[in-house]
Amino acid sequence: MSSTTPVMIDVVFEIAGDTVPLGYPFALWDEITRLAPALAEEASIGVLPLRTTSSAYGLLLAKRSKLVIRIPQALSEPVMALEGKSCTLGEHDLHIGKGKLREISPYPTIQSYLVAGDKDEITFMHEISAALEKRLITANLICGRASILESASGNIHGFNLVIHDLKPEDSLSLQYSGLGSSRQHGCGVFVPYKVISDL
Repeated sequence: MSSTTPVMIDVVFEIAGDTVPLGYPFALWDEITRLAPALAEEASIGVLPLRTTSSAYGLLLAKRSKLVIRIPQALSEPVMALEGKSCTLGEHDLHIGKGKLREISPYPTIQSYLVAGDKDEITFMHEISAALEKRLITANLICGRASILESASGNIHGFNLVIHDLKPEDSLSLQYSGLGSSRQHGCGVFVPYKVISDL
């Protein structure tokens, strides 16, 4: 792991709400930084995707859905400013409840629902392989379905990605710093594969 990579932790917040819009990651980050301005300038922060299901009214929030923000340990106090606050995502309201800290543990298999990159799968996989090689990380890759995160300012393309057979230090490195761009919108943020359905 690079000595420049900050040690990261997850802050897990209870949330209350019914639905969020399809392009919610952009509005959610805007609201997070409005409520906790100290987070705005930290590029390493990642916001994990909310657990949702599709409906005619937008995305339905699962009953156990949580807001999980991955931050450097030094920002654990400022992020708690979100506790008890409410935010508006388009026409949808979301209340943020109590937060708790959760350490990030190394797992040999990790997954990101969307790693931003080229629209072509072959080109995308070449880019990912090159990025891992540059970081001296050896692992096996499974490319999943293509995904698009839509916004008024432009769409983010990429693929679901599973990385397995990771050494512990490489697993932590990837969970700490991720892959690709738009971490604040949930892209390139990795979680243990065995618990992806619980997030």
